Amino acid sequence: MCRSIKRLRTPEGLASDDEIREAALQFVRKVSGYRVPSKRNAEAFDAAVDEVAAASRRLLEAVVRR
Repeated sequence: MCRSIKRLRTPEGLASDDEIREAALQFVRKVSGYRVPSKRNAEAFDAAVDEVAAASRRLLEAVVRR
């Protein structure tokens, strides 16, 4: 996987929204193969980042509650 994605759940607590979004961006870049999408693909790229970030936040919050 991508080494630049850092662990978002640590003993000190959960990552900030900015940290989660940054990890989501790195993940989408890796999956899509684009560092910066074309104007034509920007909307889909940004939507994917938003979805991955939201799913990551839900996962982290669920794990902490258990």
